[in-house]
Amino acid sequence: MTKQEDLQTVASSFQSFLEELHSKYNSLQDGSVANYIPELAKVNPDLFSICIATINGDVYEVGHYKELFTIQSISKVFVYGLALEDHRRDYLLTKVGVEPTGDGFNAIILDEKSKRPYNPMVNAGAIATTSLIKGSDATERLNRMLDMFQRYTAHNVFVDISVFTSERITGHRNRAMAHLMLHFGMIEQNIDEALDLYFQQCSVMVNCHDLAVMAATLANKGINPITGKQAVDSRYVKDILSVMYTCGMYNFAGEWAYKIGIPAKSGICGGIIAVIPGRMGIGVFSPRLDSRGNSVRGVKVCEELSQQFGLHLFDCSGNQLNLDS
Repeated sequence: MTKQEDLQTVASSFQSFLEELHSKYNSLQDGSVANYIPELAKVNPDLFSICIATINGDVYEVGHYKELFTIQSISKVFVYGLALEDHRRDYLLTKVGVEPTGDGFNAIILDEKSKRPYNPMVNAGAIATTSLIKGSDATERLNRMLDMFQRYTAHNVFVDISVFTSERITGHRNRAMAHLMLHFGMIEQNIDEALDLYFQQCSVMVNCHDLAVMAATLANKGINPITGKQAVDSRYVKDILSVMYTCGMYNFAGEWAYKIGIPAKSGICGGIIAVIPGRMGIGVFSPRLDSRGNSVRGVKVCEELSQQFGLHLFDCSGNQLNLDS
């Protein structure tokens, strides 16, 4: 058997494994769709997809991987990268910390000593981060943000106006966070503009295929494996992955790091991205959430992938998935 034939056999076997994994958890009905943003409550709870993209540009996918949904909190990862490019890490650390909280993603709390939000993966930190995106006006800041997402997805993206409007109308808690941060000087620009941009970033439409490619871009030193173009400066990838690993899964982050051991970020849309540096990106989408706001099926899928293929960063067993050798 030639090397090419061997690779094809491995790829076929892995695709079959994903199909079996999808079938295994497709009947899992635990959890419920997020409903505190009215538009999100309309999503079909039975949607479910799994996608893997390697740093070589190979993609394996199963389920409803073309179904569009709003990216929600997963956007925080990529906007944080843009803010790092705009301001560099030392300045950004004066406005947003990198400590896990153990509290809910929408907790109205700041670090008692520094007055900073704890990290960029919770709402307060994400709002502060978004407020730092450069631009002469609101339109330029939005366009820069959309251009950034397009570098990761390899296609044009757009904001779902219905979800954006729904978030804007019901976002009183986020507004309270913004006013608290304005009081302590963590936000300096117009609060309404900063919140609008935050609500818009959460309302960007993607699908599960996009999530996997975006994750693979981070796995590939910030280079999109489909287009070969740099999506984010490679020097900031380790910053992004570090806060994903310690803070990306809400107040489940510690247990996630212990059991699954992969930098990841979830969103109340039901999406999860996970990054295996130098190898691949994982995208899972299933809208039924647990009490912490994480996709029930998504967590199960990532846990099984990690265990079956030795993806935990500290796994020394040697049972590691290799799709590109």
